[in-house]
Amino acid sequence: MSDRPNSFRPRCRSLTGVRIVGTGSYVPDGVVTNEHLRERLGCDSNWIIKRTGILERRHALPHQATSDLCYEAGKRCLAQAGVNPKDVDMLVVASFTSDMPFPSAACLVQDRLKLGCPAVEIEAACAGFMYALVTGAAYVLSGASDLALVIGGDCNSRVVNPNDLKTFPLFGDGAGAVLLARGSPEQGLLHYSLGSDGSGADLLTQPMGGSRYPPTKELLDKGMQFMHMDGRAVFRWAVDILCDSIQDVLKAGHLHPDDVHLYIPHQANIRIINAAVDVLRIPRSKVCNNLERYGNTSAGSIPLGIDEAFHEGKIKPGTLLLLSGFGAGLAWGTALLRW
Repeated sequence: MSDRPNSFRPRCRSLTGVRIVGTGSYVPDGVVTNEHLRERLGCDSNWIIKRTGILERRHALPHQATSDLCYEAGKRCLAQAGVNPKDVDMLVVASFTSDMPFPSAACLVQDRLKLGCPAVEIEAACAGFMYALVTGAAYVLSGASDLALVIGGDCNSRVVNPNDLKTFPLFGDGAGAVLLARGSPEQGLLHYSLGSDGSGADLLTQPMGGSRYPPTKELLDKGMQFMHMDGRAVFRWAVDILCDSIQDVLKAGHLHPDDVHLYIPHQANIRIINAAVDVLRIPRSKVCNNLERYGNTSAGSIPLGIDEAFHEGKIKPGTLLLLSGFGAGLAWGTALLRW
């Protein structure tokens, strides 16, 4: 954001010669409608629709955790690609709601999928999948991996305060996955931008549970185990970084917004998405929107959108996608991807 100290955007880079050969996604069975939130918590369902565009979201069932969602998405991805799990030689999982501080959800997913490979977890909140996608692509292009499984997933319902009526309705649980392999020189991440602005760390945070604020009764009584968000400041930053980073990658590719076939932004809030695409004069018909059904699924939202768009026939060989994630850190990742 232009008026933030230390705010700058690194130059765009490219990772071509890699392709997505499989997709998969999973959302839990627990459907939570706006009407349910009104009856249970006193939320204003009309306010939720008007301010967010969300009609319902999914919550993990009591026995489920983030690794369960990621496992299901990964399993479906491998099945769709027709790949034996034993052939996967790299697993990258993006999540900020891992089952526990350690071991990582990535190792738990690796075990359940019966993968014989390294497993690493990346934490960049709602930008996490973009960081994981770039990481997986770099492994493939370097020759360190032949088949890299990249999963993004979060159980937001476990970290959002149910008494925060303005934040709790925004979030849902879900996961998505893609499988990466070598591709033609025309495929892959034509141009991408990854960035961070730690001066905005306090705008979106879960204070308790790390080494700075270990769990105590006093902190629990203050609700410090839950997400805390400065909604207005995050909204302004999100619109700015979505606009700016989209323009950055388009400029790097000497492309016009009309050249992109499909935009899949992080599904944070319909007002953020619409504000950015309207400024850039991108037709809303070109923009993926599953927000009304799932809410904000954090690291799961972009791969969920990719999987749905692929199965709806919106993605074919040669399709040019623009993907963009942004969230706590502050962190962001935006990329032009040729299918």
